[in-house]
Amino acid sequence: MEPNPTNNTFDAIVVGSGISGGWAAKELTEGGLKTLVLERGRMVKHVHDYPTAFKNPWDFEHGLHLSQKDLKERPIQSSHCNNADKHFYVKDSEHPYIQKDPFKWIRGYQVGGRSLTWGRQSYRLSDLDFEANKKDGHGVDWPIRYRDLEKWYDYVEDYVGISGNTDSIEHLPDGVFQPAIPMNAIEDHLKNQINRHYPDRRLIHGRVANLTEGKENRAPCQYRNQCSRGCPFGGYFSSNSATLRDAELTGNMTLKANSIVKEVLYDEQSQRATGVVVIDAKTKEEKTYYSRIIFLNASTIGTASILLNSVSERFPNGLGNGSDQVGRNLMDHIVGHGTSGTFDGLQDKYYIGRSPGTVLIPRFQNIDGQDTNNSFVRGYGLQGKGVRGNWQNITIDSIGLQLKEDLAKPGDWRIFLGGRGEILPYADNRVSLNFNRRDQWNMPLVKIAFQYGSNENAMLEHMTQESEQILRHAGFKNVSSYRTAPTPGSAVHEMGTARMGKDPKTSVLNQFNQMHEVQNVFITDGSAMTSSAWQNPSLTYMALTARACHHAIDLFCRKVI
Repeated sequence: MEPNPTNNTFDAIVVGSGISGGWAAKELTEGGLKTLVLERGRMVKHVHDYPTAFKNPWDFEHGLHLSQKDLKERPIQSSHCNNADKHFYVKDSEHPYIQKDPFKWIRGYQVGGRSLTWGRQSYRLSDLDFEANKKDGHGVDWPIRYRDLEKWYDYVEDYVGISGNTDSIEHLPDGVFQPAIPMNAIEDHLKNQINRHYPDRRLIHGRVANLTEGKENRAPCQYRNQCSRGCPFGGYFSSNSATLRDAELTGNMTLKANSIVKEVLYDEQSQRATGVVVIDAKTKEEKTYYSRIIFLNASTIGTASILLNSVSERFPNGLGNGSDQVGRNLMDHIVGHGTSGTFDGLQDKYYIGRSPGTVLIPRFQNIDGQDTNNSFVRGYGLQGKGVRGNWQNITIDSIGLQLKEDLAKPGDWRIFLGGRGEILPYADNRVSLNFNRRDQWNMPLVKIAFQYGSNENAMLEHMTQESEQILRHAGFKNVSSYRTAPTPGSAVHEMGTARMGKDPKTSVLNQFNQMHEVQNVFITDGSAMTSSAWQNPSLTYMALTARACHHAIDLFCRKVI
């Protein structure tokens, strides 16, 4: 277990280079630690490796549509990618997993991970969320409260660049914002109508990680709305354009792509992790790297699989798994119940560019006695966007000059509302490993078991009814809902498999994201979440990571770990 020569010994190892891994790399290297960042996928360099960033739809052989070959290679990923960004999503045929129940595991194996393709919605949690488990008895109590994370939210938002507005909503705290992306005419109309009909509800600007003002080495958003192809301008936040770049500038980062972490090594005598075993994704050769600190940021399911595969005499069921909670309490968000409607007015209004902005109706259920719903606990928010059709309806009489004129006139306004609801932590929603079935690197296949409970099903029905009512009150026509049976995992917000908690018997991590049983291992990706709340979670992952890194650096400098 003794470290080999210095070329494979570091102060810290970070596993994963996505949203949270990039932040861990930045904070640890800026804190002076020689840090190895391991990414299982290929190298992607900012700007250089965005091959489709400036292509038009007609530049692709099939337009933006996936071919039959693509669909065969990506039967799961195809629900989230198209012909312009498929290279940032895995081929399911090369990366199989077992679905005990239907669950979409959407993945991007490359440097930057899913920070290249995320939806950029960035919202803080509040004590309504941090206290929910304790109050209603679902899951275990969070070991932190909003006051513990508030300054770290500030810190992260200032660096990332979040466009948004100060809204003074107690259960959706305001943050450090750049100017909000403006609402268009139909979104503003819906806002006014909600104010008129619903005194307990608000429609606000979406808070998104798209710059409206430039930052160092990053230009403001160009309103191209092609973010998932990679942004050469750095107009949206990604590991590649920001955190990994700054980590590299310190001179303290070593980044290795095509490096699949097989297991974390554990020393029985010191009761510490000593390093990781890595499989070269191309040659399949193994190599060991050593460090005093390890951050696992391989995404929720990836991190759980590494822990479960890291067995020893002390931990026969997986590293730090004395509580039997590793892999359990898998959560996502309810999505899929969407509602749309058309509007006849505002024909003299339009918009400029293709805005990446959205609007949000924050959670309005079960809050201080307001809109109490006895059919479910917790709640959901509604995210939306307003657009105009490309052109008016073309009839058989539209030929010649009339056809040209009709094509030059935009169609009717339309609004879309989609629910994002909280999923409760259930012990049987879990990630496990099948050691009898293995992938091309001889790693056991991940197995996912996941089902909605009665609470989630009741919430799905409610969000559809309320969305339709909101649009009808606002004067919309042709109101209808769609996608009535969303597959779990569709939100791509998986979380919860190594949850934080106060008691080592019922949780995996303490209040600083350290493993209770292995003090020099930190986990700050979605695995750490004790409940899912209703908000998009990436901002919270980033804040938890920054906080945990500063704690780890302090312990490192004091030689506690």
